Amino acid sequence: MPSPASSLPRLLLVDDEASLREPLASYLERQGFVVRAVASAGAARGMLEEGAADLWVPDLVLLDIMMPGEDGLSLCRHLAARDIPVILLTARGEAEDRITGLEIGADDYVVKPFEPRELVARLRTVLRRAARAGSSPVPPEEDFTFEGWRLDPLRRRLVDAEGAVVAISSVEFRLLMAFLEHPRQVLDRDRLLDMVQGREAHLFDRAVDNQVSRLRRKIEADPRNPQLIQTVWGGGYMLAADVRRVGQQDPGKGG
Repeated sequence: MPSPASSLPRLLLVDDEASLREPLASYLERQGFVVRAVASAGAARGMLEEGAADLWVPDLVLLDIMMPGEDGLSLCRHLAARDIPVILLTARGEAEDRITGLEIGADDYVVKPFEPRELVARLRTVLRRAARAGSSPVPPEEDFTFEGWRLDPLRRRLVDAEGAVVAISSVEFRLLMAFLEHPRQVLDRDRLLDMVQGREAHLFDRAVDNQVSRLRRKIEADPRNPQLIQTVWGGGYMLAADVRRVGQQDPGKGG
């Protein structure tokens, strides 16, 4: 029979300041979280690998940006690729780092010093969003084709006209899916933020612009003169291509 703690949200806290990390971990445990706390990105990576073996995988990571050795942004990128939600802990003067963190996949941020009750509210909001995303329909069992490109949603595999696989991040995949499911429709930044990042639309339109730029560099012949993902001034972006859905290819075959 599972223990009562097994149903509680699992939180990994990563911060090199023991004076903050230890009391915060205790506070969050009193608020109903199962907390594991480490002092570095390296220790967090090790715990994630160990977690895969003992079936303890965090539902959310609370991550400090400025740490000795590997910084929080590098670890954030790794976590986003694994679809683990992240809230960044940042200093007040780290605005550029906060923007970068949101662009590479962080779900939210909290500025130090913070009100603990506000932090708990933000943690629960991100967990609710993650739960809704996890209950959403499974990816379609058909590939999308457009202008010589082919995307396999189940394996998140993007292939160009010559059959070469092009690596894309989790955010780039979700952004491309939004365009493929709404071809030749103008999608404004607020809608794209909601569809792709799953957080409130008031957080940094620039994050969408930069992700679109990165996706263009992957699929456009000339990213400086994009033909596929077009900017609609005052409106947002539009995929200017016809999209077809075709049967899944044999997993052993490329292209």
